[in-house]
Amino acid sequence: MAKVIDITDRLDFDGNPYIRVRDVEVEVNADASTMLKVMGVLSRGEGTGTKEVLDMYELMFSGEERKKIDAMKLSFKDFTKLVYAAISLVNGEDGSLGEQ
Repeated sequence: MAKVIDITDRLDFDGNPYIRVRDVEVEVNADASTMLKVMGVLSRGEGTGTKEVLDMYELMFSGEERKKIDAMKLSFKDFTKLVYAAISLVNGEDGSLGEQ
């Protein structure tokens, strides 16, 4: 019989994190497959332009969460900060990446 190692107690099953903007909370998809895709976008080496920010936005936020964000009518600068804060949050940082 093959060896089995149970790592259940080492894993974190708390669910997805949230980001709050004013009085609106939006859920960030933090599952591994989503974040690997986001990291792939970041590692393309072409820089992070409008298309890359939009790609990451669509990966990390569900349709329902994107509706909440779109309703905020954020400036592009603030929108970009939101996307990068989500990446930072999922990576275990405090959710702030400084000025982007």
